[in-house]
This record gives sequence, C-alpha cells and structure tokens, in this order.
Amino acid sequence: MKLKLLFIAILLIVSCAKKNKTAEVSAVTQQEIIENETISDDFQLEVYDYAGLEPFLNKKDDKIYVVNFWATWCAPCVKELPYFEKLNSEYKNQNVEVVLVSLDFPHLYDKKLKPFIKENNLVSKVIALDDADMNTWIPKVDESWSGSIPATVIYKNSERRFYEQSFNYEELETEVKQFIK
Repeated sequence: MKLKLLFIAILLIVSCAKKNKTAEVSAVTQQEIIENETISDDFQLEVYDYAGLEPFLNKKDDKIYVVNFWATWCAPCVKELPYFEKLNSEYKNQNVEVVLVSLDFPHLYDKKLKPFIKENNLVSKVIALDDADMNTWIPKVDESWSGSIPATVIYKNSERRFYEQSFNYEELETEVKQFIK
C-alpha cells in the first residue's frame, strides 16, 4: 500500500515536473469575493478531506459542475486555469459552476496557495483537498484516474465525464456544451 501511495505521489510530481515560478498558493470562495474586486489578505481557504469534498462531486441539482484538480506547482495546471476562469465567467448564467480543487501541500497553503489565488484573482470556488489517503479517494473520483494532474470531472446530475488531461479554452467549452441541453 505504501508502494502504491509512493507511485501515485511520483506520478503527481512527474506529471507536473516544471514548477511555475510565478505560482504561489491561495484560495477563496465565490461568496468571499466579487468579480473585479481584489481578494482580501484574510480570506479563509476552504479545506476538506475527501469526505468533505465528495458532496461537490455528486450534486444532483440540474447544474453543470466542472471540477478541476490542480496544484500551484503543476505548470500545465496553472497554464489552463485562465480557461476555467473564462468558462466560469462566460457560462455562469447557463447554470455552470467551476470548482477548483487544489492538491497543494497543506504546509504551503498560506505561503503559496493563498497568494496565488489572490495574485491571479481567481473567482471560481477554490477548495483545498487535504487527504493523504490517495489510494482510497482517487478511484472514488474516477476508477480510471492514475492520480496525475491536471484532471477534470464534468457532470450534471448522473451524467459524468472524467478527463486526465490539460485543456485549452475551446476544448473545455466543447466538453461543457455537451451537457447544455
């Protein structure tokens, strides 16, 4: 089990080997900031274990959810974040909600994650996942997930698709449009 956990951790690190030098970490909820306003220095980051995150992966309210797993140290993740922010902005009136799930290390929340959120004015809901038992929660997100990031779940009620890849805006928008009926 420890070997599998180590393998998954290595996969996460290898999949995002290049550290984005501008990436620093910070998180906020949509209720805590208003679009086009700056994020306060004292905002509270929502931190959950998998049990706390699970409701965000299983809502049944006719809304389309785009849940992206990322980290500030993952260059492909950081590169695609503006596409998720644009999607959130352009589709919020079409019942689409973007949730960004940070897999940053807990000891770096204040030093890296929160500053990153603030500097990049992230408006989408940001959640930090603090659950070291990856062997248990990764297959619960999707049985095919190797654990590498970026990874995204798009779902509406019981219709669900999982993507273990990076997106550009057009690709992301195309996938979301399949859920808009």
